[in-house]
Amino acid sequence: MINNNYLVIMAGGVGSRFWPMSTKEKPKQFIDITNCGRTLIQQTIDRFKGICEQKNIYIVTSKDYKKYILAQCPDVPENNILLEPCMRNTAPCIAYATYRIAEINPDANIIVSPADHLVSDKVEFQKIINTGLNFTKNNDSILTLGIKPSRPETGYGYIQTLKNPDDYEATEVKEFKEKPNLETAKQYLKEANYLWNSGIFIWSLNTIKDAIENQLPGIAKVFEAGKKVYNTNLEQDFIDENFSKCENISVDYGILEKHNNIHVIASDFGWSDLGTWGSLWENSDKDQKGNTKSSENIKLIESENCIIKLPKDKKVLIQGLEDVIIAEENGVLMICKKSEEQRIKEFQKEL
Repeated sequence: MINNNYLVIMAGGVGSRFWPMSTKEKPKQFIDITNCGRTLIQQTIDRFKGICEQKNIYIVTSKDYKKYILAQCPDVPENNILLEPCMRNTAPCIAYATYRIAEINPDANIIVSPADHLVSDKVEFQKIINTGLNFTKNNDSILTLGIKPSRPETGYGYIQTLKNPDDYEATEVKEFKEKPNLETAKQYLKEANYLWNSGIFIWSLNTIKDAIENQLPGIAKVFEAGKKVYNTNLEQDFIDENFSKCENISVDYGILEKHNNIHVIASDFGWSDLGTWGSLWENSDKDQKGNTKSSENIKLIESENCIIKLPKDKKVLIQGLEDVIIAEENGVLMICKKSEEQRIKEFQKEL
């Protein structure tokens, strides 16, 4: 049955909140952001080994990033790199991959994953994924993975379930919740039927294709028109000409919030979306004073809870700083308070 398992990796984001390390020219999914020797997209592919074959992995990305995928993911067939000519959010991205796979295997069971998330417990992750694949193989339901919350997080959306979820069981979703304020997040944490929305989905091809046709008919029409050219040398020309006709909408707004058959599996596999410098600090090894640094050439004195990401060959001494981000890349040095990292886009424009 492994031949029916497909993986779609969404790798078109620009990672602007990780500037200056992540840029539009080379965003965070193509960077070894955790200093483990593997970029985030390589780590994503690694954690699915044994679940689906390399020939069943599809990567949807910008035309500008194809060179990075060819260099970093050599085992993924070049024909499986789907190139978006412009950004149109996650619903068109998923629809493109869905209609492409439909022409190859109508019995496909599909996992959709972002390229830039972190998972620390690969064994538990694979156990959850296999549980989900078995569920969607036998049920006409959209399945998402919800993360058991460990803190009152205001940076994630939440999933409310109809009943308290049991481990390794798909539980019916009641409602998707926007990112809450702190008081609301604290209330969610007290209740057992709220989970973080991981943005990882599992569904059969027929389930997601029907959902696209019913809830996003305009997008379905765009990709249905390309059936005859998929997997031919005419495909890219068709996509270049028609992709921009798609509505700019996320799969959350376009499908999940309208669908009447959605389940979630409560999960705990060391997940982070690595959306901010703060989340990288939280998921990195730290010294006794809470500092995390990118190389042994960085010397810290009387400094606490800092994150330092600098070129490995640069010798640096830092004294007397607390709760600060220091990052240098692409000829830019940024020093800012961790508490002010939400202003990084503003800082970038200033420079």
